[in-house]
Amino acid sequence: MPTLAKAYVAASPTTPLEPGTVERRDPGDFEVRVAIKFTGICHSDIHTARGDWARVSYPVVVGHEIAGVVEAVGAKVTRYSVGDRVGVGCFVDSCRECANCRAGEEQYCLSGATSTYNSVGRDGLPTAGGYSTSIVVDENYVLRIPDGIPLDAAAPLLCAGITMYSPLRNWNAGPGKRVAIIGMGGLGHMGVKIAAALGAEVTVLSQSLKKQEDAIRLGARHYYATSDPATFDILAGHFDLIINTVSADIDVDDYLSLLDLDGTMVLVGLPSKPLTQRAWSLVGYRRNLAGSKMGGIRQTQEMLNFCAAHGLGADVDVIPASKINDAYDRVIASDVRYRFVIDAGTF
Repeated sequence: MPTLAKAYVAASPTTPLEPGTVERRDPGDFEVRVAIKFTGICHSDIHTARGDWARVSYPVVVGHEIAGVVEAVGAKVTRYSVGDRVGVGCFVDSCRECANCRAGEEQYCLSGATSTYNSVGRDGLPTAGGYSTSIVVDENYVLRIPDGIPLDAAAPLLCAGITMYSPLRNWNAGPGKRVAIIGMGGLGHMGVKIAAALGAEVTVLSQSLKKQEDAIRLGARHYYATSDPATFDILAGHFDLIINTVSADIDVDDYLSLLDLDGTMVLVGLPSKPLTQRAWSLVGYRRNLAGSKMGGIRQTQEMLNFCAAHGLGADVDVIPASKINDAYDRVIASDVRYRFVIDAGTF
């Protein structure tokens, strides 16, 4: 029979998250129940909990950077056993039949992937995320966390890690490629680590120089403050690939000017206002402006294996559940280095 899991719940867009419960179904034949150990706080959680984006069905339990241990499996599960270290990311199902799903790009499911929270599952019930003590997910949408990554440092990889790994791999970051990461936050710090491990020459572009020492420590070779107009003169036409992680409204033309011939700027941050840019910024040097979500299940597992092989994990600040609302305010103020992670044992 269904069980109640402890959770932190957003009851409305204007009230703090508070302790509560969420009902979890028994695992079906092909499902696993994960005892959640750690959940990262993603900016998307805050946008959803506070109603900044599309319609939200309150009350909602957010969280899609989930790391834990399998505690029960369905009768026909073959991929996992009780005790396995696993993760759950941004989506928990998809149609499984469209061309994108068949290609392993479930995040671009033509029918719409089922998000880990604020979505509707195959059972017709709202999905609830990782700000809780357990979750039940089809085995095909669960990731194996290698032993080499601590679970707290692994949790943010399920969103921040794959959100950066996917465009870096898809646009062939590696030896001989000059890659810029705009923003040195939860996404950006993982972008620096992964791009450096891939062998690219990494530059961080940030508002100020206050995180320069961290960026160099994590693998960046160069660091420039975008508040200094000279930066855009010095780096004009320099990069093969730019990944923009920030949600702030920026002058896209300024950053496109930093691309070399055939260079690409990829958006993974989501600004609140529509982007604008001059056509000449693209056609002048055959530059490209693109976007990217997280990766599919196959690529996410590849990312986890890559991170384990290179000793990578997120830089985390583990907090008790009682500090979630404070953490939200600090994330908005960019006062975290570099990802808050909730200890699910404190719910």
